[in-house]
Amino acid sequence: MNSYAVFLRGVNVGGINIKMAELKEALKPRPFSAVKTLLASGNVVLASELAPAAVKAEFEASLREAFGYDAWVVALTADRVAELVSACPYPPDDAATHSYVTLSSDPAALSELYDAGRQLEGVELVRLGPEAVAWLAPAGGTLDSPFSKLSSKPKYKASTTTRNLRTLIKVSDAAKAIPAS
Repeated sequence: MNSYAVFLRGVNVGGINIKMAELKEALKPRPFSAVKTLLASGNVVLASELAPAAVKAEFEASLREAFGYDAWVVALTADRVAELVSACPYPPDDAATHSYVTLSSDPAALSELYDAGRQLEGVELVRLGPEAVAWLAPAGGTLDSPFSKLSSKPKYKASTTTRNLRTLIKVSDAAKAIPAS
């Protein structure tokens, strides 16, 4: 049994509102256990015997069936999330900047995004692995930052989602706490 973190794209923004209790209920018939939602913003930890790609497929199917929208998630093992958090060179809290990690289920799309981001003036970012890019945004200016605008383009919608590093740390800690069985 593996512990996973699942990150939903676009939940509780843009008209897609899902109560976390309803999400947990929708996941009950799926091959998941120890399901826990975090921060009411589309972060879930769970246990499953499935491989990451199968967790992603099952989770997305559940969202589409229960809530009727084109759902996309990134599913990573708890160990991988912990590795990404450890690899991030940026601080989780800073008065001047906010640290973010963009996660992806498509390494090629993330490579394209990363390469395009490196061409932007004044953008600081680092590739953490095939599924993650860490980047900085000025405090209070995240949505206006060049990389945020780039990563929000429709072509990345189905394969990426972004979390504040503090959120990723909380999700990592919760995923590590799922008992192995």
